[in-house]
Amino acid sequence: MNRINQLSLDKRRAENKAIFLLFTFEFLSLSLSMIYNIETLTNNDFFTYLAILFATLMSTLLIGKISKSDSILLMIVNMLFSIGVSIIYRLDPALGKRQLQYYLVGLVIFFLTFFILRSFNFWHKLSKFYVGISVFLFLLTLIFGSYLGGAKNWIFIGPISIQPSEFIKVPLAFLIASFYTHYNDFAQRPFGKYYMNLIIFVFIGFLFLQKDLGTALIFFGTMILSQFVYNKDRKLILINLLLMITGSVIAYFLFSHVRIRVATWKDPWSDIDATGYQITQALFAMASGGLFGSGIGLGKPNFIPVAESDFIFSAICEEMGIFMGIGVILLFMILVYRAIKISLTQKDKFYSILAFVIGILFALQTFIILGGVLKLIPLTGVTLPFISQGGSSMIAGFILLGCLQYCGEEIKYGDEVDEEK
Repeated sequence: MNRINQLSLDKRRAENKAIFLLFTFEFLSLSLSMIYNIETLTNNDFFTYLAILFATLMSTLLIGKISKSDSILLMIVNMLFSIGVSIIYRLDPALGKRQLQYYLVGLVIFFLTFFILRSFNFWHKLSKFYVGISVFLFLLTLIFGSYLGGAKNWIFIGPISIQPSEFIKVPLAFLIASFYTHYNDFAQRPFGKYYMNLIIFVFIGFLFLQKDLGTALIFFGTMILSQFVYNKDRKLILINLLLMITGSVIAYFLFSHVRIRVATWKDPWSDIDATGYQITQALFAMASGGLFGSGIGLGKPNFIPVAESDFIFSAICEEMGIFMGIGVILLFMILVYRAIKISLTQKDKFYSILAFVIGILFALQTFIILGGVLKLIPLTGVTLPFISQGGSSMIAGFILLGCLQYCGEEIKYGDEVDEEK
């Protein structure tokens, strides 16, 4: 008993140290950004700054009280947010203020998601609902959407802009979890084994119509990886990979912006003043920052087009250094590791699969945008979760995080669920 108490005490001390380090880092990073913009700082900015520090501290402490799962997930995300918002605020105070507001809304939605999942236990039964809400959001985008950055994936309602494809990731994760939870039931129906495969290809078709190929790649990668883990039919995976290659070739010839991005990826230096300007400036910025960075406010990340969104990782490396860039990558790796660990330890099959899918979504989105910024793969217009400027990405990320937090709980159903792996 004494050993158990000692382990509990050691764990509590470790969590307190982590919270203290998180709070200190956020205080310093936000303070530097505020100091850089001291001439335009208002009383509202100062109170918002205090509100963010208070919200970060209280949310981290509160999740430790209400959840049996540890609070490291929220700590990681709060750290990622702190890194991102300090750079965004330094680049554009107006966008920084908006990002702070998105964060507060995201925190509220995170806790609402957690409590909603805790209050009901029928989520594994709603596969048709997940398909319906996804198709509805796709149709809204096709009818009312506007083109931005070559893709028709934004809906503007007055001053508010919404990217529905970010929110479709939530029902996508639940659809995959529901399908493999009841896989034996689906397999008994005609073509039932291919139900999820066909539905996700419909989703990818909608994304092709929207020219949102970055999100299509995330959806396809999530489907392939989930099939690799939970589906014994390896021929289906091979067929899907062949279809992906075929679709990529078709997209290359259909969409001019895809051909431009591939050409820029192959040789951005040949047209450095036009199509290659963005990626070359990003590479220059990361190189000029060195290991420790130029310091917040001392670099030139504003030379990079859309530095607050698509290329925020380059801005981080320039002013905070390569070491901070490595730190960002490690934080995402820990987040994905925790998701996989929750998946392996969760006894309920539905929430085990859900945790795995959420982890894969975070991993793929991070790899695709970082790979594009580092010129490992052609650039796509996806955001870096919890870091890039944008409300849709931030709020959708917090919804998925709330789901992942609940997946770490010990869950007991009132009825039987198919448990065959």
